[in-house]
Amino acid sequence: MSDEKTTTTTTTMWQDKHSGLRRHKLMTKELGETIPALYANENVQNTDDVTACAKLFCPYNGWRWYITEWNPETGECFGLIEGFETEWGYFDLTELAETNVFGRVPAIERDLYWKPKTIGEIKGESSRIAA
Repeated sequence: MSDEKTTTTTTTMWQDKHSGLRRHKLMTKELGETIPALYANENVQNTDDVTACAKLFCPYNGWRWYITEWNPETGECFGLIEGFETEWGYFDLTELAETNVFGRVPAIERDLYWKPKTIGEIKGESSRIAA
């Protein structure tokens, strides 16, 4: 019998505690496993080649968040954001999940039919993003 202690490290994945009214999660375990870690794309020469693995949107104001990287423990994401301006930036899934309109209606949805696309492909399809 060995006296060695075995230690295992488990990573806690971000939990969407506000999915009840939305009836789907902003991030599933399966989807989260396909998204690169934060800073994975920081040395990419052409940002048009970066893949957006997930798309979130607000049907009430037209904002869109394209997730290209994330931290599965904290829910912090990085990606392209189409809002007042179109820009790269960080955003927090918890904050988006908690955003409501009309009292308790979740304001942010995940595009359940989204297929990963490069930022270049997204730019080519969107009239809102300058090429």
